[in-house]
Amino acid sequence: MLLPITLTIAGGAALLNIWLAIRVGQLRLRHKVSVGDGGVPAVIARMRAHANFVEYAPLFVLLLALIELAVGSPWWLWLAGALFLVARVLHAFGMDRPAPNPLRGAGIGLTLLLLLGLALYAVALPVIVDRAHRGVDVEGTMA
Repeated sequence: MLLPITLTIAGGAALLNIWLAIRVGQLRLRHKVSVGDGGVPAVIARMRAHANFVEYAPLFVLLLALIELAVGSPWWLWLAGALFLVARVLHAFGMDRPAPNPLRGAGIGLTLLLLLGLALYAVALPVIVDRAHRGVDVEGTMA
């Protein structure tokens, strides 16, 4: 089964992951840090932005895929996926600035809200589907 939403968002997430890795690499070259963070605050911040993405993206994409499999392709899954990618870009740019700042706050806040929304829907979905099926017998008529 083709999962167009998940495929698109996972592809975007992979591209975003590459971009985050390149940003870390650029600072490593500039500060001559080949392993670790070298104690350079800017390298530490970019490494954390990249690591933070890697911490959130797999679970988000997994929930997106499972919900897409269960209910098809609602427009709100497209919206959640696109907003997740935007949120992670905001967070990355926010990590380049002194904390607290609105980009970082918006990025992590939106990420957590989207993840919470998908998680709650994933938990509720089996109950919703079960209730819908209990009212219909095998032949499709009301029981």
